[in-house]
Amino acid sequence: MKAITRARAAALAALLCAFGASRLAPSSRVVAQNQEPTVRPVKVTAGKYRFDPPRIEVFQDDLVRVELRTEDIAHSLTIDAYRIAKRVGPGQPVIFEFRADQPGTFPYYCNLQIDDGCRQMRGELVVKPRR
Repeated sequence: MKAITRARAAALAALLCAFGASRLAPSSRVVAQNQEPTVRPVKVTAGKYRFDPPRIEVFQDDLVRVELRTEDIAHSLTIDAYRIAKRVGPGQPVIFEFRADQPGTFPYYCNLQIDDGCRQMRGELVVKPRR
């Protein structure tokens, strides 16, 4: 890419003044689309046959950063709609991210068959539409 000379920069500045910078400025909608996604950190503990918290709420297009932990036995956090299946062992936290690009309410559960109680572990991810 060529460097802009002072003469070209001055000409561009004059052109902006003549036509009004506001006409050439991007709309707020375009600017919003170019912004980085909002990162939503979420800590989830799987243990004693339940998830804490049992409900996760985020907004559409958030980048959800999940820190998954367990203190008793191995568990998983599975969200079928987002094709997520993460396994966690005691003392070995797992961190993963996904973009919440689908609005709605999605169940999450433990898909391991280690113990009958694992089949009862349920929670829900709520992705609210951004207005």
